[in-house]
Amino acid sequence: MIYTVTFNPAIDYIIRLEKLTTGAINRVNYEQVLGGGKGVNVSIVLGNLGHKSTATGFLAGFTGDEIVRQLREFNAADDFVKLDEGFSRINVKIKADIGGETEINGQGPKISEAKREELFAKLEKLGENDTLILSGSIPKTLPDDMYEQTLSRIQGKGIRFVVDAEKGLLLKVLKFNPWLIKPNNHELGDMFGVKLKTDEEIVEHAKKLQDKGARNVLISMAGDGAIFVPEGGEKFFKSEAPKGTLVNSVGAGDSMVAGFVAGYIESNGDYEKAFRMGLCTGSASAFSENLATREEVEALLKTLA
Repeated sequence: MIYTVTFNPAIDYIIRLEKLTTGAINRVNYEQVLGGGKGVNVSIVLGNLGHKSTATGFLAGFTGDEIVRQLREFNAADDFVKLDEGFSRINVKIKADIGGETEINGQGPKISEAKREELFAKLEKLGENDTLILSGSIPKTLPDDMYEQTLSRIQGKGIRFVVDAEKGLLLKVLKFNPWLIKPNNHELGDMFGVKLKTDEEIVEHAKKLQDKGARNVLISMAGDGAIFVPEGGEKFFKSEAPKGTLVNSVGAGDSMVAGFVAGYIESNGDYEKAFRMGLCTGSASAFSENLATREEVEALLKTLA
């Protein structure tokens, strides 16, 4: 079974307008409300691809209820810890023809130690051949080592760990030997204080993360495609991104993770097929107002050389 953890889920309120003018009334010409948070996105895309998953983490209030409603609509199960106060955050994503993109992210509800233990109890039920996907930020009301605490409670049980998080969070969990990590090329360079300019440099530094404990490293490079460095060998995979028009970058990285996991399962462990499906799933989300569908992914797979 696949499980996703989102410590700080959100409702993404996405709006478009011609120009954003501060200090004035602005009228939008497009709006959309989507359940968000990186793990939530992964579960939704997995559902679109035909793979059942269970989304967990912390939810509160009316926004939490809407996140659950949307997850169920996309064939994902939910087993969140419900908080007694506050509401899950609302992120406002403003896309202006003049002025570019602006984001205002909410802070999220308070999470007590008792509620943290409730989540750990859920995760401790996972076992061999389960996949656990940890992704996204940690709210201010959780300790900085929440990722480490989580993995330390369930290590040694044969669970495949997937981690998609920012520099500090990611580096601290390599000691738990995650099955897959997914930095982008800029994040990878930042981890080592360098700017990576060539494929060879990217692969070299991905292998440094493997030396620190990561098993497989998937590096997204936006419009330049992706590189995958698998465990146990010198070979790596590189592919240009499928051709298409960028519509919405939100959730593209999460979609790549979902596509990789789905492709790995469907191909009985073929890393190259998993990589190609991950790349096409991420691109399908980037080319759409919504997260990738199976039909969109299959269409892009046919275009890869």
